[in-house]
Amino acid sequence: MAYEYAIYEKQGNIATITLNRPTVMNAVHPPATAELSAIWDDAIADENVWVIILTGAGDKAFSAGNDLKYTATKGFPSGPLPKGGFGGLTDRTDIWKPLIAAVNGFALGGGFEMALSCDIIIAADHARFGLPEPRVGLAALAGGVHRLPRQMPEKIALGYMLTGRHMTAQEAHRWGIVNEVVPLKDLMATAQRWANEILECAPLSVRATKQAAMMGLGLPLAQAFAGSYPAIKQMMSSEDVKEGPKAFAEKRKPNWRAK
Repeated sequence: MAYEYAIYEKQGNIATITLNRPTVMNAVHPPATAELSAIWDDAIADENVWVIILTGAGDKAFSAGNDLKYTATKGFPSGPLPKGGFGGLTDRTDIWKPLIAAVNGFALGGGFEMALSCDIIIAADHARFGLPEPRVGLAALAGGVHRLPRQMPEKIALGYMLTGRHMTAQEAHRWGIVNEVVPLKDLMATAQRWANEILECAPLSVRATKQAAMMGLGLPLAQAFAGSYPAIKQMMSSEDVKEGPKAFAEKRKPNWRAK
């Protein structure tokens, strides 16, 4: 299916979603959010998709966030956002498939919030990150005000949020927001390398690991240990939980089935 505001591709067990409005720095407006919401629904539901990569078209911007020119003309949309929140992603806190953001330039406002919604961020060395909403009378309410202080030191996060300042890719790496910084020409190959490393692991084990880690993150340690995680139950009753030890004993690569 062809999309107007995004490119959606599947190769093997990897789905790649590319924000595709480069003339406006891949800014997202309500029609793009509606389209992206449907794409995310498909990627999450597809049993053959085990890892999802999110990136932007061109070499200038991952996403500049909310399309302010569109907002200035049309106003804020009335009624609820499409499923998933901004960009169809930021409100989803129950995606257990691993998500990789390949940030190819500016990731500002909602663009940064989409990247923060991912598990791993690979950044081109010229990328810049920020939540500049207060500079235009807004706030980073698509998760940014909550995710950023959880993913880096609180005082540093507040410093960036209260001033709207940008951070470079190198600063984001130093503060633990970014996993790896590479030249732009190597960005997608690096994201693919990370995805392929994940694919070496059992997909249900990866999802169980992510679910237990994220659901237990805000709990006291004893409660986190005692928590009930559906993905772990699914993993323990799967064929893959038998295949892993068997492949190890037979000194061969496992044949994961996600079943």
